[in-house]
Amino acid sequence: MSAATACLRLALPNKGRLAEPAVALLQDAGIDVGLSERRLSAVARNVEIELLFVRTGDVAEYVRDGLVDLGLTGHDLVAERGDGLEPILELGFGACSLVLAVPDARETEAVEELAGRRIATAFPRLTRAFLNERGVEAQVIEVTGAVEVTPQLGMADAVVDLVASGSTLRVNGLRPIATLLESQAVLVAGRPAMREDPRVAALTAMLRSVVEARGKEYMMMNAPAVSIDRIRELIPGLSGPTVMPLADPSMIAIHSVVERRELWRLVPALKDAGARDILIVPIEKVIR
Repeated sequence: MSAATACLRLALPNKGRLAEPAVALLQDAGIDVGLSERRLSAVARNVEIELLFVRTGDVAEYVRDGLVDLGLTGHDLVAERGDGLEPILELGFGACSLVLAVPDARETEAVEELAGRRIATAFPRLTRAFLNERGVEAQVIEVTGAVEVTPQLGMADAVVDLVASGSTLRVNGLRPIATLLESQAVLVAGRPAMREDPRVAALTAMLRSVVEARGKEYMMMNAPAVSIDRIRELIPGLSGPTVMPLADPSMIAIHSVVERRELWRLVPALKDAGARDILIVPIEKVIR
């Protein structure tokens, strides 16, 4: 098939913490996919995209080996198993950290103190690279499953594992002493030429529009014209607020995009500056 007619093949996690947010992102981007409960693959109804649902840990390898064109998975797994693959878009969900943690009972504070010790992890490649950068020689034990319990079982003196809130570490009596990598869900492409493919560019643009819209609101208000300088300082917006005259020459209408987390601070400040009739509505996409 030619590039104009072939479906893009996109690998997605079939379960786990990234699975449902990944599908939601695609649907928010306008990709119409009918999904069955025991899904293995699906073809979009309105875009030339085929979705393949595979194990989260296999996504990067499928992309690397050319079995699929694109993959959606964690940056940590791309770094561990992608063999040089670089993400083309950060997707804004699934945030976590890959950390080196030691038992609370140990007085270990520095990575260098683990020289000659055993470190259990499901990320041996990243762990060895990190230790080599620090000049630390330690035994890296590759494990799958519950890495956090290995110190309690006497298998390891420390662990390298993913954490989101850190609660699992605390429950197992562990504390982090170093961060190897900050991770989140990413879109990754295989062949270099794929990055230049117009179909990939279109998909990336639509996904980016959803990612950039999340956490933002569209704000509209009326205000005295003399307040514009103060209001512009409060809400610079994406490219500055849009200002429009009203029938009353002493008044103006102001539209802007603002961060949702800033609303609690902005609204009282805007009212103090003279704004009124403030309307706030959600944004679905931001296309620059």
